[in-house]
Parts: sequence; structure tokens; C-alpha cells
Amino acid sequence: MYLLYSALLAAGLLISLPYWLFEMLRHGKYRTGLSERLGRVPQRILTDPGQKTIWIHAVSVGEVLAICNLVKDLKQSLPRRIVVSTTTDTGQALARKRFGQENVFYFPLDFGFSVRPYLQQLRPELIVIAETEFWPNFLRLAQSSGAKVAVVNARISDRSLPGYRRWRGRLSKVLKNVDLFLAQTPTDARRLAEIGASAERIKISGNLKYDMEAPATIPLVSQLRDVLGKAQAAPIIVCGSTVEGEEGLLLRAFENVLASYPQAVMILAPRRPERFDQVAGLLEQLRIRFWRRSTWRGESISSGVFLLDSIGELASIYALADIAFVGGSLEPFGGHNILEPAQHGVAVVVGNHTANFRDMVALFQSRNAVRVVGPAELPLVWMELIANPEERRALGARAAETAQSQTGATQRTVEALVHLLKAEKSAPDVELQNFANEGTRLQ
Repeated sequence: MYLLYSALLAAGLLISLPYWLFEMLRHGKYRTGLSERLGRVPQRILTDPGQKTIWIHAVSVGEVLAICNLVKDLKQSLPRRIVVSTTTDTGQALARKRFGQENVFYFPLDFGFSVRPYLQQLRPELIVIAETEFWPNFLRLAQSSGAKVAVVNARISDRSLPGYRRWRGRLSKVLKNVDLFLAQTPTDARRLAEIGASAERIKISGNLKYDMEAPATIPLVSQLRDVLGKAQAAPIIVCGSTVEGEEGLLLRAFENVLASYPQAVMILAPRRPERFDQVAGLLEQLRIRFWRRSTWRGESISSGVFLLDSIGELASIYALADIAFVGGSLEPFGGHNILEPAQHGVAVVVGNHTANFRDMVALFQSRNAVRVVGPAELPLVWMELIANPEERRALGARAAETAQSQTGATQRTVEALVHLLKAEKSAPDVELQNFANEGTRLQ
């Protein structure tokens, strides 16, 4: 099975090579860290042969933020070095900032020749995968190396469930290489069992993202608060993590707001850096006055759009909002995390495509702590909240209370991982020797 999988993966990469090359040339994506993805272990992360190591994999920014407290608490509970891998460039940049570049690297492609050098060099006792990254070769080789393997903050989205079910027979063999699944919700636990995970290895620990600390105030927030206050700009609407197709809808809704509130300001933060110029072009086309974060030098902002063409500042910027819209939800992208504005006590509005955060949004809805709208309703809801400041503030307060009520997943996750690591391993020396002798099989 693994040989066939590797062959299909290689064929898929070969067929899609023109796309990857195009993305590298046009946007510079995937070029950084290419040698690490192909199995060259960077010198900066090499460790002493006898040092005990935990390897945590977090795909992108959201997962990196989710594991920050987990890394801190694991270090207190287990005297191990912790290294972190990511898949995306933005996740890599944030992880290096949070954990130090000497502890962070790019996750290898799922081939034996790419994975094996990391396992041989790092020799991790425990491998922790955030959310759901079921890479067959990686999981098998990790288990063969003698490491314990855990999937934490696990969730199975509505979109991915049908595909997993179709491949349940083969997937169940892959999932046998995972020692522990810590699911976000009972629904996710049930779905894990449906796709082939062993029921006795599944526990419910909650969502790590509820334990994320509110971001510290950054200089830009203070600058903008001062500039907007002097200009008496209001209301302030922050639209974060927007995706293609959404900006046009949001800007048309904002034009309705400007008609009644000419001092209104929108802070617009597209999800992908490669789309910054595209969104700037749309603003020019619509003839909406705007400022770009990358070229702004502190001049007055009294009406229009502030384009946040930067990485890592959005979470703090939500503190300025009277209303926050969280993107990826007006278009069928599954939505993004609503906790960042909720932690600031801001009134949160999302579209009706939130499958990636279904349980979180459902919880907030059950407590009247978020507004879910379609494109036609969006301008009406914005105008309603602007005209009713008491309800707007109450909505934000309920959002903050709801987020706070769900904390504790990090502690439960740490306890489960400590217990897993301390559980007796079966013949570890034999396992490690077998792994070392595998040679190039399954590459």
C-alpha cells in the first residue's frame, strides 16, 4: 500500500510541477525551505545525540497560535527539547518568532527519503500533530522509529469527512500508527472512529484555540487609535482574513455605511499576502479612498479604507474595531477563527460558510454572541449594530464571555501527552534498530 501511495504522490507532484514552478516564480511561494522539505535537516536544529526531543507539527499560522501555550506547558511538565515544523511560509515565520529559529523547520514531503533524515537526526520520543495531518509514510515511519504519535486538537471537517469515509479501509491502516487522538468535540471523536481510528485511542480534550492568549498591543494599534481619534473617525469596521470574492461584497456594504456615516473607516486585511496588490487594485477601481499599511507614515485617516497589507498584526488590530467581520465565510471557504476579535470583546459578524469552525460558531450562536449573515444581510446587520451601540457592546461582551468559558483544553492535552509518553514502550531498542535497518524501503 505504501509503495503504491508513494508512487501516486510522486506522479501527482510531477503532473502539478508547472503549477508549483509558476507559484515560485510569480509569488515566491514554496521556494523558501525547499531543501528542508526534501529531507535536508538544517544545521540550526541539530541536537545532541542524547537529548530527549518532542516534535510538534503545526501546518500554518492558526495551528502555530494554537500550540503556543501547549509548548510552554509541555516544557514545564517534561524536561525535553521541543522542535516545531510548519508547512506554510507564514506559519514558519510566526513559529520562528515564537519558538526561535533554532527550533523550527519546514515539514518534509511525505516520502521516506525526506522524512527519515529528520527522525534519525532528532530521534523524537513524542511526535505531536496539530489538528488533522494524516501523512501515511510519515506516520508509519514515525511509529517505526519508536516515537509515540499523538494527533491533538483533532477535527474532521464536513468537507473532508466524505472523502475519509470512502477511503476508510486503507485509512484505518494508516491511523493504527497513531497512539492517541485528542478530539476537539464529541462530533469530531465520533467522526474519527467512523473513518477508522481505534475508539480506545480517542479522547475529547476541547479546542486549544480557546486557550490562545489575547495578543499584546503593538505600536501600530496605538498609532492608529491616536490618528483615528484625532480625526473623529467612526465607526471602525475591521474585516480580517478575507478571501477572493469577498472584498467586493464587503466594500459595497461599506459604501452603504459611508452614505450614513461619512467618517467611517474600514480596516481590511486579506488572508493571503499575494493578494494585497489585487485588493489595492480593486479599491482603485471602486474609487474608494485608501491607505496601505506598507506605505502609511502616520497621516490622518478620517474616511475610507486602511489596507492592512502586512502579516502578524491583524489579531491586535481587532482591538480597534466597533464591528469585526471574520472572512472566508461569505464565500464557501469554510470560515476562519472568530476568537481573536471575541477576546477583545468586539461584536463579531461572519458569513454563513463556517464549516471549518462549525462547533465554535454554533456555540457562539447558541449564546447570542455572533451574528451569522448572508451577503444580502450584511449591510443591514452592520447598520443595525452601528445604530444600536448598547446591543453592539453587549454582543461583544457575550463573545468575550463565551470564549473565556471554554478554556482548559491545553491542560487536558498536556496531561494526556505526559501520560502517553510515560506509558511503557514495547522493546524500544528493537523498534529503533528495525527502523534504522529499513534502508531505503518505502521511499
